[in-house]
Amino acid sequence: MAKQFRIAPSILSANFAKLGQEITDVITSGTDLVHFDVMDNHYVPNLTIGPLVCESIREISKNAGALIDVHLMVEPVDDLIVEFAKAGANMISFHPEASKHIDRSISLIKDHNCAAGLALNPSTPLSSLDHVLEKLDFVLIMSVNPGFSGQKFIPSVLPKIKELNKLITDK
Repeated sequence: MAKQFRIAPSILSANFAKLGQEITDVITSGTDLVHFDVMDNHYVPNLTIGPLVCESIREISKNAGALIDVHLMVEPVDDLIVEFAKAGANMISFHPEASKHIDRSISLIKDHNCAAGLALNPSTPLSSLDHVLEKLDFVLIMSVNPGFSGQKFIPSVLPKIKELNKLITDK
């Protein structure tokens, strides 16, 4: 099977005064995903955007054929899973450390007709996937510690990516 690569530019780098136009521009440039980094100043020491921003760009994204990919760096996650699903998210990922019941959170995402993913910090072991990998639609391996943009790439994640690739292809 051919590998599929997707580019998912984060709206955190956008000029929020021109958000609609900037999303249109990146979709026109060839992306099919619009990535939302949602931070709550609790799970990570930063505060970003919420479901209202997702809802405000839902039509732009949908009309252009792009999906909305929401990465929740929040704790707890379940209430915001529901809010972002209602706001138009197509894909939702969360960190296993932020959920009391990982399997339940995955089911909640799927119950709202969204693709479910787990986001793994550089220090989160792949064993976090042991009992749920079959239920996931994607895995996000973080190459920086969550919370701030502009960080330096952490090279020690490269073996983790290879190991995850082997786990997936061996199944």
